[in-house]
Amino acid sequence: MRYLISVKSGKNWGNSSQYKALRQHFADAIKVLKQSKHSGDIQPTLGICYGCSKTLNNGVYLRIAGQNFWHLLSGDPELYTSIIEPLGFDAQKHDDLFKEQKSSSLNRMTGEFITQFCDPSGAIDWTRLVSSVSGNLSQ
Repeated sequence: MRYLISVKSGKNWGNSSQYKALRQHFADAIKVLKQSKHSGDIQPTLGICYGCSKTLNNGVYLRIAGQNFWHLLSGDPELYTSIIEPLGFDAQKHDDLFKEQKSSSLNRMTGEFITQFCDPSGAIDWTRLVSSVSGNLSQ
């Protein structure tokens, strides 16, 4: 069996036109693969990374989510839980850097705003602010 897999994060990933495009992409890929002498059985599959929904075959593609999807990919029925710990560690590492950069950006933008749009007492000069974001007659 050869699986053609489109991976989506959650079960509510798209609108009707995106689902229609997915079906068309699967049809196009199957058409190309069937031109090969060694195509074998082809199973178009919508793989959803998380969620607790049943595996369904709508006649066009297999829809598989959560634990079942990770099991299909790895052969390990417990992979969906064992990948969480390293992800959490990496997330914490990146979160610390993000918070530091966010704080720096907030300080920089606040300083720029005060310089450009506040009077010496610190009050917002609303005329200058509104002119900056909406004024266009002089352009």
